[in-house]
Amino acid sequence: MRDAMRPCASSPVQTPEPSGVSAVFSAMELDIAHLGLVDDDALALDASAVALAALDHAEVDLEPYLAVLDRHAERVAELAPGGMPPEALAGVLKRVLWQERGFTGDVFRYDDPDNADLIRVIDRKRGLPVSLVILYVAAARRAGFQADALNTPGHVLARIGSGAESVVIDPFNEGRIVRPSDLGMLIAQVLGPSAVPSAEHLAPMANRAVLVRLLMNQAGRAEAAGNIVRALALYDRMSVVAPSYSHLWWERARLQLLNLDVAGARASLSALLETTRDPALRTHVSAALDALARRI
Repeated sequence: MRDAMRPCASSPVQTPEPSGVSAVFSAMELDIAHLGLVDDDALALDASAVALAALDHAEVDLEPYLAVLDRHAERVAELAPGGMPPEALAGVLKRVLWQERGFTGDVFRYDDPDNADLIRVIDRKRGLPVSLVILYVAAARRAGFQADALNTPGHVLARIGSGAESVVIDPFNEGRIVRPSDLGMLIAQVLGPSAVPSAEHLAPMANRAVLVRLLMNQAGRAEAAGNIVRALALYDRMSVVAPSYSHLWWERARLQLLNLDVAGARASLSALLETTRDPALRTHVSAALDALARRI
């Protein structure tokens, strides 16, 4: 049996007819159920992102893609002996993933959904900041180094190493090192000229948060294009991967109401009540459920 670190390219799961909240998830989503059950530290970012992308590529053999990820790490490990300083390791990652493998940001078709689909990112060697950060961070981790995706607004960055010697890099822009002045300019572009970098902007994201951010990129673009069904499918996946993230259930209910699915919205809000202990939010959700009950 495969462990939770790698996806399984299995046939659709045969299950009894579901009831309650579980009824909203298709058999295909059950193929990623393990991602929501294991500890966050047990999630391999790159393999998990491939598993999520596979839901849109049922005919694709995943093994070649997983082999690509293995080769990234093997090449990094070959060039980066243990104890290599973070800035030198950043140079190795840049060499392997940009100079040798050709991965870079898609500046011409930034909003293309393929840029947040890791299977297509590997095929095209183009992606969004978050999808490329996943490749860099995962390659460093697999090679035995500390690396994290950072909660930078609007443009995900990566930190290589820890402590005073750590460096921040931008995989979207050829893996280059981001100096403090560069970070200040980035934050100002996203949040306004008066914004300054803070610890919050450089906080490492949990693995689940990175995967959710990847899927949210796709969901936001789908909703902007008027494809509510596609956006809902992506929120289904987010809810499987991160069932304790309360905001996902709220957004899911909102989209279900846009899709005139009142029963589905009630199921999502009921799930939200099960995942939050925040008194104010529980009161808000209960009021929303009462309003939906009157509509029915």
